[in-house]
Amino acid sequence: MPWTVIVKREFQAAHFLTDYHGAPEPLHGHTWKVEVYIRADSLDSGGMGFDFVEIDGFLKEILPDYTLLNDIFDFSPSAENVAKWLYHKVKDRYPTVQKVVVWETQYCGAEYWE
Repeated sequence: MPWTVIVKREFQAAHFLTDYHGAPEPLHGHTWKVEVYIRADSLDSGGMGFDFVEIDGFLKEILPDYTLLNDIFDFSPSAENVAKWLYHKVKDRYPTVQKVVVWETQYCGAEYWE
């Protein structure tokens, strides 16, 4: 029986969209929220599929906290693109990642999976 381990984390970052089709996109920031879903096919002797603390620490290392996303990515840093980038970073460490959800606001976000 498989389980899904879910870890949520926040980071602060600014961005602007480079090819936005609406009004001009000014530089602005968000408290981005991230949800990572990883499939665990078995549990260890302690009853855990993955250690929440370990996953959280990994996310802390890779999330671009307090940055201008446009300065570090070679793509337009939309929620969709950030979710895809993060999915692949997580997959390098946790190959059974199911999906990544990135929230720009409380009401607007994007999820990516393969």
